[in-house]
Amino acid sequence: MPRSFWKSVTAAYLLAVCLLLTGAAPAAGSSPPAKGVARTIVLPKGAHPRLRYGAERLREALQRAGSPATITEQDQLSGKKDLIVVGRAADALLQQAATAFHASADQTPGKEGFAITSGDNNTIVISGTDNSGALYGCLELAEQLKGTLEGKLAGKIKLVDQPEMVMRGACIGVQKPTYLPGRQVYEYPYTPESFPWFYDKQLWVRYLDMLVDNRMNSLYLWNGHPFASLVRLKEYPYAVEVDEATFKKNEEMFRFLTEEADKRGIWVIQMFYNIIVSKPFAEHHNIKTQDRNRPITPLIADYTRKSIAAFVEKYPHVGLMVALGEAMEGVGQDDVDWFTKTIIPGVQDGLRALGQTELPPIVLRAHDTDAPRVISAALPLYKNLYTEAKFNGEALTTYTPRGSWAELHRKLSSMNSVHIQNVHILANLEPFRYGSADFIQKSVQAMHNIYGSNGLHLYPESSYWDWPYTADKVEPRQLQIDRDWLWYKEWARYAWKADRPREGEIDYWGQQIGQQFGGGSETGKRVLEAYEAAGEIEPKLLRRYGITDGNRQTLTLGMLMTQLINPRRYGLFTLLYESEAPEGEMIIDYAEKEAKGEKHIGETPPQVADEVVAHGKAAIAAIEGAAPGVTQNQAEFARVKNDMYCQDALANFYADKVRAALQVLRYKYSHNVADLEAAVPLLTRSVQHWERMVALTKDSYLYANSMQTAQRKIPMRGVDGTYKTWVEMLPVYQRELANLRHNLDSLKQVRPLPASQKTARLTPAPVTLLSKAQTYTVGAGQPVFADTTAQLTALAPELLGLKGIRLGKAQMQSQRTELRFSTKQPVKLLVGYFGSKNPRYLPVPTLEIDATANDYGQADIKISNAAMVAGLPPVNVHTFSFKPGTHTLNLGKGAALLLGFVPADEPIRTYNAGLGVTNKDGELDWLFE
Repeated sequence: MPRSFWKSVTAAYLLAVCLLLTGAAPAAGSSPPAKGVARTIVLPKGAHPRLRYGAERLREALQRAGSPATITEQDQLSGKKDLIVVGRAADALLQQAATAFHASADQTPGKEGFAITSGDNNTIVISGTDNSGALYGCLELAEQLKGTLEGKLAGKIKLVDQPEMVMRGACIGVQKPTYLPGRQVYEYPYTPESFPWFYDKQLWVRYLDMLVDNRMNSLYLWNGHPFASLVRLKEYPYAVEVDEATFKKNEEMFRFLTEEADKRGIWVIQMFYNIIVSKPFAEHHNIKTQDRNRPITPLIADYTRKSIAAFVEKYPHVGLMVALGEAMEGVGQDDVDWFTKTIIPGVQDGLRALGQTELPPIVLRAHDTDAPRVISAALPLYKNLYTEAKFNGEALTTYTPRGSWAELHRKLSSMNSVHIQNVHILANLEPFRYGSADFIQKSVQAMHNIYGSNGLHLYPESSYWDWPYTADKVEPRQLQIDRDWLWYKEWARYAWKADRPREGEIDYWGQQIGQQFGGGSETGKRVLEAYEAAGEIEPKLLRRYGITDGNRQTLTLGMLMTQLINPRRYGLFTLLYESEAPEGEMIIDYAEKEAKGEKHIGETPPQVADEVVAHGKAAIAAIEGAAPGVTQNQAEFARVKNDMYCQDALANFYADKVRAALQVLRYKYSHNVADLEAAVPLLTRSVQHWERMVALTKDSYLYANSMQTAQRKIPMRGVDGTYKTWVEMLPVYQRELANLRHNLDSLKQVRPLPASQKTARLTPAPVTLLSKAQTYTVGAGQPVFADTTAQLTALAPELLGLKGIRLGKAQMQSQRTELRFSTKQPVKLLVGYFGSKNPRYLPVPTLEIDATANDYGQADIKISNAAMVAGLPPVNVHTFSFKPGTHTLNLGKGAALLLGFVPADEPIRTYNAGLGVTNKDGELDWLFE
C-alpha cells in the first residue's frame, strides 16, 4: 500500500470513539457525560485466541471507563443495540453486522490492518483483515478509553489503519555479561541458575503485553545453541545440556511462552549461531563446541538438522533466526551449503513430522556472510524467508546511512524476501536512558527511504547482556521494560507508521511523558526536549571519534589518547566512517589536512566537539526547566536528570580531549613543541570533566557496559569484569596526563630516547612442532613460503633471529591452516597478516564479525608495518597466547607469515615500524604511555 493510504485519526474521531463506547451524549455546557451503558462484545463462534484476548482487553477498558461489558460468541447476531462486533472481515458474523447496522468500512486494510466503523443503534464493528488486525482494532478502542471525554461528537467513526512494517519485534538475549565456567561466548544452557527470569510467567505476561500494546508481532530470543535445552534426540540422547527436572521446566515454559505470544499475534523467533554444538555432544565426540575454521562434517550437520527438526515439530508457532557468521567460516560456499542443506531441510523435516503446512519464518542474519548469495540459493527451497542486518552496526550513530553498507541493505531489500532492520546492542548509548523521538523517527524513515526495508528488530536500549535488569544502582533492581518504556514505544510507533508530522509528535510525546511525571504535557515536552538534545551526543561522538561500531568499544567509558591519535593500532573499523556516519573526517584525516592547508569535507572533529557541548548544555537547561512541574515518580525523574548531567560531562570530556588530540597531531607535522604544550591544559580539563563523571555515576550506576568479557577492549580490555566503571578509568586518564607532562619535559630537555621507544630483539621460545612444516631463521633474504621464492626484504629489528615456520602459500590459500604444537611453557605465536583485504590473504581477527577473534589475545596489532615481503603488502604482527600443553590452532584460509614463538611474558612494544609506508601512525603514542 502507498503511504497515502494511511488515514490520520483526528482528535474528533477519537473523541467520538470514546463517546460511542460509553454511551455518552455530547455534554451541554460543563455537565459531565452520562454514565456508560452496558455493552456486549460479540465474537464469532469458536473465535481465535487473538480475538478473545483483544475482546478481554477491550472489556477491561470499558469497565474502567464505567461501561459494564460482557463477551459472547455467536453464529448469528441476537442483539439489537449497544453491540461491539469483533472479527475478521471475511467472517459471516462481521458481514451480517456490517449489513444490519450499516457499518461497512470505506476501505479494506492490508495485512494486520483493521477498520472501526460505527453503525446504527449505537453499535461498533471492528473488522480485521486477519485475526491480528481484529486484535489491534480492539486495542485501539481500548487505548482511546484511557483519555478524557470532552468536546462534541464529530459524526460517525470510520477509522482504517494498518502497519507499514511487516515484522515489528524486540529481542531478549538468553545470555549473560560473563562467560559460564568452562564455556565460550554465546554458550548458555537454559537453566534456573543462569536465567531465573526465564521461568517467571508473570514477567513474561508483562513483557508480552508490552509488546502487543506497542503493536509488535515478533519476539527474538538470542542464544548460541538453544536446542540442547529444549529438545531430546533419540540418535543423540547425550547431547542434552540440562538435567531432567530442568528439561521438563524448559518444555513447560517454552510452550507457555509460545502460546501466550500467539494469542497476542506475536511470533517467537529462536535465534542460534552456526556452527555451535552442545558441550556434552562435543565432549562425547572429542571436538570443540565451536570452531570458526573447521569444515562442515557429516556428524555435525546431521546433529544440527535433527535438532532443528525436533524443535520445529515440538514448538509449532516458533520461527528461527540463523546467524551463519561468527561460529563458522565467514563468506563462502559453506554458508550456502549449511543454510540450504542443513537448516532448511531440518525445518522441512519438522513440518512433515508435525503435518503442518504453514511455514514458520526463517530469518537469515546478514552478518559475516554473503547474504544475497545465500538467500538467492534458498528462495527456491523455502518461501517464508526474511533477511536481517544491523542498522548502524552495534550502535546508534546516524539516520543518514550511506556507502557500501547501505548498498547491501538495498540489495537485500530488492530480493523476494522482507528485509528487517536490526537496532543492535547500542554499545554507544548504554547505560544512560535514551528517548529522542526525533532521532528515532528519522531513523525509521531512513530504514524505509534509504535502505528500502520493511521490518524492525529492536534490541534493549542498554544492558542487553543483563536482561531483565538495568544498570541503575537501585534496590530492588529496575526492570528494563519499566525504565525504558519510552525506547520501545517510540520505535514501535514509527514502525507502525513512520511519516507523522513533527509538531503533532511533540504534542503526543509531551502528553505521554507528562503522564509519567505529572505536570501535564508542557512538563513532558521539556523532558522530551532534554532527551532529544542529549540524544545527539553519543551518536555524534562515536561516528566522528570512535574505533568501531561494535560492542568491543564502550563509548561512555571514554577513549585513550592513543586511540584518538592512532586509531588504526586498535583495529579501526572503517565501515563506521564510510557508511554509518555522514560524510566527514576522522581526527587523523582532519589533522593531516590542516597541516597541508587542504579543504575540509563534511562533518569535522572540531565541529562535533562544539556541537556536543551545546547539546549537553541544552539538555541540562531543558531538564531543569521541567523539574518544577514534576509531581509524581520523583525518584525516576531524578535518575533521568542525572543522566542528562552525565551526558553533558561526557560531551565535555570528549570535546576537550579531542581538541588536545588535534594539538598533538599538529605537533606531529610542525615539530613545534608549543603545539604540544597547548594540549596540556585541554587534556587537564578533560580529566576534570571525567572526575565529574565519576561523581555523577558512582552512586547511580553499577556499570557502564553489560558485556564484561575480554571481547570488550576499548578503552580498556575487560578481563574478569574489570574496567566497567568510570572510577576505574580515572587513574588511566590521570596517568595519560602525567605521562604527557613528563615526556613533554623530556622533549624540551633534549634527553635520550625514552626507554619505551627502545627496541630489543625478541627471544625464540622452545616449541615442538607436531605439524609437518619447515622452519627458518627470520631475517632479510629468507623465503617465507615453502612453495615460492618470495623473500623478506625488511623487518622490524626485534623480529630478527626468531624461528619462523614455512608453509605452502597455495595450500594456505586453498585450505584452512592448521598448526599443531606442544610447549612446556606459556608462549606467544607471532602471526604476520598482510595489510590488504583480499581473499588471498588470511583475514585479520575482527571482533565485529567474529566473537572468538580475541580468544588468544590476537585481535590487536602489536607491530604495524613490521615486515616487507617482495611483491606483497606490508605485514602487521599480531600475537596468539598459549598455556603449556599440546595445541591445535586453526587459522582459516589465506596466506600469512608464522614468524615464530616467544615466551609469553616477553614484552612486545606496540608501535608502527613504518616499513613500506610513508606516514608513521603512532609515532607519538609514547607521549602517553
